[in-house]
Amino acid sequence: MPRLVIAIGGNSLIPDKDRTSVQDQYAAAAETDHHIAALVEAGWDVAISHGNGPQVGFILRRSELASNELHEVPLDYCGADTQGAIGYMLQQNLVNEFRQRGIDGDVATVVTQVEVDPADPAFANPSKPIGSFMSEVDAIRRRDDEGWDVLEDAGRGWRRVVASPAPMRIVELDVIKRLLDAGVVTIAVGGGGIPVVADESGNLRGIAAVIDKDLASALLASQVGADLLLISTAVERVALNWGKPDQQWVDELTLDEVKQYLDEGGHFAEGSMAPKMRAVVQFLESGGKEALITDPQNLERAMAGETGTRIVR
Repeated sequence: MPRLVIAIGGNSLIPDKDRTSVQDQYAAAAETDHHIAALVEAGWDVAISHGNGPQVGFILRRSELASNELHEVPLDYCGADTQGAIGYMLQQNLVNEFRQRGIDGDVATVVTQVEVDPADPAFANPSKPIGSFMSEVDAIRRRDDEGWDVLEDAGRGWRRVVASPAPMRIVELDVIKRLLDAGVVTIAVGGGGIPVVADESGNLRGIAAVIDKDLASALLASQVGADLLLISTAVERVALNWGKPDQQWVDELTLDEVKQYLDEGGHFAEGSMAPKMRAVVQFLESGGKEALITDPQNLERAMAGETGTRIVR
């Protein structure tokens, strides 16, 4: 069967600022799974990845508020926690969808580690904000006492920042491949994977870092031999000159066009569409056939060629 990797944004499980509870996220996962089940029903072999930014933020905030009574939760443990919780929501809803549609299928979540290079240049310039805002006094204390990297954030306060290194190796790749080959819908590399580094003996340990979810999804897609990388995000299609008076929605782009627009700058917003387009470039240059970008409610229509933005070699 043709193989598909679907990358779901962590924010897509948060409908809006007034609906952030676990129950709200579960309902959003159910809606997304409704469309994913239709793709499985149509004959696609599916792996699912997801973001976890808001969910990690919630855990860190709870941890900070309870720090006078309980130990704080390390960032790599937050990644593992959210992989389990979001995987649970996605797999339970998907199994329910399968039952309603009469699909005989299995779903499994793999808590996934992703190895990064400890010499990655990103570690020399931590830039990914995490956790709550702090006063300057608290930020400096955390820096001095706990070794945090901290930055002032646009006049809103101080925040901890960590590195965002490139994904190098998916540790559980062979397990994921075996599940997919057996026809199991597999949820993996959640949040970009739990970042780990290897010591001189090859032993792994978790580190405080954040791996870009879309880059990890592109790596997963290329290494499991996916025919298509589908990135589900907040917009139905990609736009050139995003947010400007001459903004233009596009239905199809070539790899060379995407690389040109990335080099020119200004077309794709950093922190939203630009990283997704870099992930698409990585996937296509690694042998992938095509990529597709759309929002969760339009997954089926985009796969049918009715909407979304398709990127081809």
